[in-house]
Amino acid sequence: MTSLLPYCGAPPLPSTLAGRFNLDPWLIACLIGIAAIHLLRVRQGHRLAPLAGWLVAAAALLSPLCALSVALFSARVGQHMVLVLIAAPLIARGLPGRTGHAWPAATAFMLLLWLWHMPVPYAATFASPIVYWAMHVSLFGSAIWLWTALLRPEADGAGSRILAGTLTSMQMGLLGAVLGLAGRPMFAAHYLTTAAWGLSPLEDQQLGGTIMWVPGIFLFMVVALQSARFAWGRHDEALA
Repeated sequence: MTSLLPYCGAPPLPSTLAGRFNLDPWLIACLIGIAAIHLLRVRQGHRLAPLAGWLVAAAALLSPLCALSVALFSARVGQHMVLVLIAAPLIARGLPGRTGHAWPAATAFMLLLWLWHMPVPYAATFASPIVYWAMHVSLFGSAIWLWTALLRPEADGAGSRILAGTLTSMQMGLLGAVLGLAGRPMFAAHYLTTAAWGLSPLEDQQLGGTIMWVPGIFLFMVVALQSARFAWGRHDEALA
């Protein structure tokens, strides 16, 4: 009886990683279809950012990073950070219409981020492609929702966006710190797969925590500061 391989296949070795692209035709078709529908709804001249976002998302899901995320927790975290911190805000800039308040989006993103980086749900993504895609779709979708609310001055009050961006930065930094400062490895899926990459399971987990900690704090704080600057500018205009 053979064991079920994770969605991205068997853990790669350094010598084989370069050829481990994910050529899943269903995934490629979905990415092309969703991106095409999105870009057709965006006004001409405003398509560069969302196009870049979908290309970044495709790179995260189709490149050898997919296979590397089977071997290393830090690579899985890196894949998530590419999706939620780079692809999601680019795509959010091209979404038409208003999306409502920042707090529901920030709450959903926080709950999903913590859920999928806890040992039991994380392990389940290696046993079921359905759970694997539930993780990616929910994290990516909630990140797009959150960035859309944070990046649009008209979507919510400046105070709410400042607080939501700041608290999102803090909770992502906290989760990164919990993972990075842990005294033992928590993710059994990587106990036997990190040595080929010169890392112990604990070192791999600490690297993953750091990858989440630093960029997450920086980017969401930048957005919060931009919201504060926008609010101050509106205040000056009102007084003028």
